[in-house]
Amino acid sequence: MDKARVLVASPIYQKPEVLQPFLESLSRLQQSETDCSFLFVDDNKDIQSSRLLQEFQTAHLKVTLISSRSEADYVTDDRTHYWNEDLIWHVANIKNMILHYALEQGFDYVFLVDSDLLLYPQTMDHLVSLGKDIVSEVFWTKWQPEAGEQPQVWLSDEYTQWRQVRGEQLSEEEKLRRYHEFIEQMRTPGVYEVGGLGACTLISRKALLTGVNFKQIPNLSYWGEDRHFCIRAAALGLQLYVDTHYPAYHIYRSSDLEGVPEFMSRSLASDVGQAPPHPFIDTPHIRMGSHNKLTLTMIVKNESGRYLEKVLAEHRQYIDAAVIIDDGSTDNTLDLCKEYLEGIPLHLVSNTSSKFSNEIELRKQQWRETAATQPEWILNLDADEMFETRFVKELPKLLNQTHTDAFCFRLYDFWDEEHYREDKFWNSHQTYRPFLLRYRTNFEYTWRETPQHCGRFPNNIFQLPNALSDIRLKHFGWMKKEDRIQKFKRYMELDPSGEFGSMSQYLSILDERPNLVRWIE
Repeated sequence: MDKARVLVASPIYQKPEVLQPFLESLSRLQQSETDCSFLFVDDNKDIQSSRLLQEFQTAHLKVTLISSRSEADYVTDDRTHYWNEDLIWHVANIKNMILHYALEQGFDYVFLVDSDLLLYPQTMDHLVSLGKDIVSEVFWTKWQPEAGEQPQVWLSDEYTQWRQVRGEQLSEEEKLRRYHEFIEQMRTPGVYEVGGLGACTLISRKALLTGVNFKQIPNLSYWGEDRHFCIRAAALGLQLYVDTHYPAYHIYRSSDLEGVPEFMSRSLASDVGQAPPHPFIDTPHIRMGSHNKLTLTMIVKNESGRYLEKVLAEHRQYIDAAVIIDDGSTDNTLDLCKEYLEGIPLHLVSNTSSKFSNEIELRKQQWRETAATQPEWILNLDADEMFETRFVKELPKLLNQTHTDAFCFRLYDFWDEEHYREDKFWNSHQTYRPFLLRYRTNFEYTWRETPQHCGRFPNNIFQLPNALSDIRLKHFGWMKKEDRIQKFKRYMELDPSGEFGSMSQYLSILDERPNLVRWIE
């Protein structure tokens, strides 16, 4: 049987340090059932990136380079990517040119892939073997640094990731339950029909002849060329699918480069024709299903007279053990911990001098000390944080289920006893962050190596099955004016140029008239 001819193509405006591993992953593609050619549209402004494409062309057969220079700048940083209308439709035009080229040259398939993705060697042979007209390989992205990972595929509209039929009315709780269901499905190896996809997509010649393309649909306001492609495909009667056997690795921000060596090693280690091992599939837990125990872990320093007594009195209702790092307190914080957690196994570590100026060292110490106790579930909270009251009732459901290892919650910054702050600088409650984690002894954890804002947990925990909870977390650390002044001074001392955080947010700490919203329990 003749091999399927596949055109692997990409519009490329990319940093060299991201482009190099992308090209390396393409060079490793297995072609047992496929015959791959490559087409790169060089839209780079960085000469080194263009040189990398030329070197790839020299080293490989069947590589075509086309130059296409855009005047617009595509800006990315360690938070997100910044698109505008001109850039989107410039890329759409390039993609349409690629589709036309694939038709003219008689290819059986075209595979459109973004240049910040890394592929498993088996990806191309596997996708073609599925016999689908349009299918994407899944990849996962934290669209905001503090958020959980989400797949690039969706079920309806712009990015709806829960099932909802036309006219169906759903409560927020039901939407959340269905969202969790969808995320769990995307974490399970299989092939699933979806409503939207992109960035890593195999398109058959049949689909091309049917008329799929990335042209703008004039009466559609949805953002992004992939949405226009998907809606047009559905209108033409073509079904959209996602495969989850060989998840691509997304280098969405510079910090994701840390995970490249591990992905490359893992992808090469996977057997030919066999799906790669999923870290969240078929690996044992300490215990699953019933009576799982919860360990509270916390870093404290000079907490006397603040909120420690209040939060520990609340936490002791449901925790089975605690690991607390005292980071150089000079008051009676240690005695308070012992008093309020009396009768509960407590591992208390006291640092003779504070490590907070190098938070990554402190967080790693906290993690090591907690892991050494062989916890089942870890709840990582600060000394001024406490869940709303229904957490006590809902917690057993979270601990004793068997399909999710990390739960993310929204944190509300209280500005006084009855109000939380909400404005463009203070909206953490609109983002879900991980606070509750099932500890796996056979999972290799890695950290974001930065002195400040490194995260409470290792940065790769979203490779594990994760979900969102609608239970809210209250943060009292900003309630008193004197605390706000003290924190402002501390940030100015530790991060005077705003290198690790937002300088605008630092300055907003001292706003005299912030927007406050009343808390309703």
